[in-house]
Amino acid sequence: MVLLSGWGEEEAQKCEQIVQNSGADWTILRASWFSQNFSEGFLRELILSGQVALPAGSVKEPFIDAEDIADVAFAALTEDGHSGQLYELTGPRLMTFTESVEEIANVTNRKVQYKQVSPEVFASAMTVQGVPSDAVWLMNYLFASVLDGRNANLADGIQRALGREPRDFNEYVQKAAAAGAWQEGSINHGR
Repeated sequence: MVLLSGWGEEEAQKCEQIVQNSGADWTILRASWFSQNFSEGFLRELILSGQVALPAGSVKEPFIDAEDIADVAFAALTEDGHSGQLYELTGPRLMTFTESVEEIANVTNRKVQYKQVSPEVFASAMTVQGVPSDAVWLMNYLFASVLDGRNANLADGIQRALGREPRDFNEYVQKAAAAGAWQEGSINHGR
């Protein structure tokens, strides 16, 4: 069994314990914030609007390419030697949301800025946009609790599981931009 878990999320780690105590062969993938959050869902829409307003401040995050997560999951399900392993999966560098948005703007030649807002302003804006209340709660929880600096370090899970370095955020941005992730009306969102 392979469990995708959350980096720095105490609740997710309680679920990990259930899997570890289940008696099944298990591998846990504890992943940091996905790079693909920028090309899918509400962050994509914010990038297209030209302003990414989030309550993230200057906290640094080791954004990870979801393709790296998939590669580790595939290896854990198809190769020997991964049972009983907990892989903490991060990208190869720490970046602020400002830096990540700037990188997307540079690659796409779009005018996109990051703006720090309070959790209350963020929640209100999401509610006005029709985001369901449970999703608003989750996003506020992530920005207020998980993105508080506790994840501002790098881990070696990709290297341990795959024997290679994780993909850099810029590689993800280049690939997503080439696939049309930040073009108006694009359907594939960079996949």
